[in-house]
Amino acid sequence: MEKIHFIGIGGSGLSAIARLVLEMGYAVSGSDRAESPFLTDLRTLGADIKIGHHPENIAGANQVVRSSAIGDDNPEVVSAIKAGIPVLKRADFLGKLMAGKNGIAVAGTHGKTTTTAMIAWVLTTLKQDPSFIIGGVMNNLGVNARAGKGDSFVIEADEYDRMFLGLRPKIEVITNVEHDHPDCYPTPQDFYSAFEKFVDLVPADGTIIACGQDEGAKRLISYAINEHKNVAAYAIDENADQKSNIEVQTIASDLTSNKKGGFSFEAKVKDQSCQVDLQVPGRHNVLNGLACLTTIAMLRLPIDKAARSLGEFQGTNRRFEIRGELEGMTFIDDYAHHPTEIRATLAAARARFSSNRIWVVWQPHTYSRTQLLQSEFSYAFADADQVIVTEVYAAREAKQNYSAQRVVETMAHRAVKFIPQLEDASNYLISHMKTGDVLLVLSAGNADLINTWVMEYFTKNEVRHV
Repeated sequence: MEKIHFIGIGGSGLSAIARLVLEMGYAVSGSDRAESPFLTDLRTLGADIKIGHHPENIAGANQVVRSSAIGDDNPEVVSAIKAGIPVLKRADFLGKLMAGKNGIAVAGTHGKTTTTAMIAWVLTTLKQDPSFIIGGVMNNLGVNARAGKGDSFVIEADEYDRMFLGLRPKIEVITNVEHDHPDCYPTPQDFYSAFEKFVDLVPADGTIIACGQDEGAKRLISYAINEHKNVAAYAIDENADQKSNIEVQTIASDLTSNKKGGFSFEAKVKDQSCQVDLQVPGRHNVLNGLACLTTIAMLRLPIDKAARSLGEFQGTNRRFEIRGELEGMTFIDDYAHHPTEIRATLAAARARFSSNRIWVVWQPHTYSRTQLLQSEFSYAFADADQVIVTEVYAAREAKQNYSAQRVVETMAHRAVKFIPQLEDASNYLISHMKTGDVLLVLSAGNADLINTWVMEYFTKNEVRHV
């Protein structure tokens, strides 16, 4: 049996790939610097996982796959190269995995995890048994990957480190294009150019599905048309640009808030119409749902059944994930770490909790992003009543002489506090939250611990009432 070793197996990206290849029958080993929630499930499935990176961890491996955070000087990488064992990045490995499948790759600065999960869920309910890899756990199925026996392979196409350029999709979904990852793409043009190369991957009989109301995606649609690619655009009706050369094929109209907490709307996909009742909140999820329906139409599957399945979609972890409710207080985790994502998430929260006081804890993610978008961050929190900003989560970057306090000093919000340490932020919330409040933690790092700590406290102690 061929054995594949994963360096950085505890992350959302590599853990999903490891789960999929385990289900395909490969032997899997892996290593990471610390425990993560994904490792327990992988061990249960049979993976041999070590904490810490050591040369002997690769023993018996036929291939080594490393995450984007693993450098050339990693002892396992060095050992594998010396032993003549192929060392691959995610992109190279995934391209091979998708061979012979109908690849559906979902890319974009925002929304790709949810959209990938929507497509994978709907295909599953339509008995298509897809393979899929998602950058988060799908709540409906409780997994972030699956090796299906059907023709479709749905994958979240991550632009970081240009991973998505190693894929070979027949259908590409592009939710939006907005500059991000300045450590990888120093300028907006660098970022956009990578997406052009992504579009170039689509074969002549393939299709590009893109948002017809996002400026970056619209620019990419024009590029794709000029390159003679097949394009299908989607939009919410009042935002569709009727004056451009972009034909919007999927449109949502008559949006209304529903009792599930999301939006209900009529969707028109080419010549078919259906009613959709989402339970995931926000107008941005209406767009994600349209991307899913357009994909289903391209696969010539029933739109009415797909619409019903979308209404059953429960989202993914840390994407407006309601962690719990205690005596009228609601606790939510969200992965938003870009100004546009933050605005969309807060708009969804305000629509869903219109009469509640909304507390937001934001943990900035990476120094490079925080500094590049400092001005945009300073205006992103208008829909929150109270804002707490913690110190920057460095992630893959080395510690720098920069503090998130600089962002706080530029914010015009009437009630913002800089509390650098997570424990101190939790204690402040415990002292000031009251019945009826909503706590929304925005973090791509470890600040989701705040919801855990605050909920634990209020489970054991009396909640203050208004």
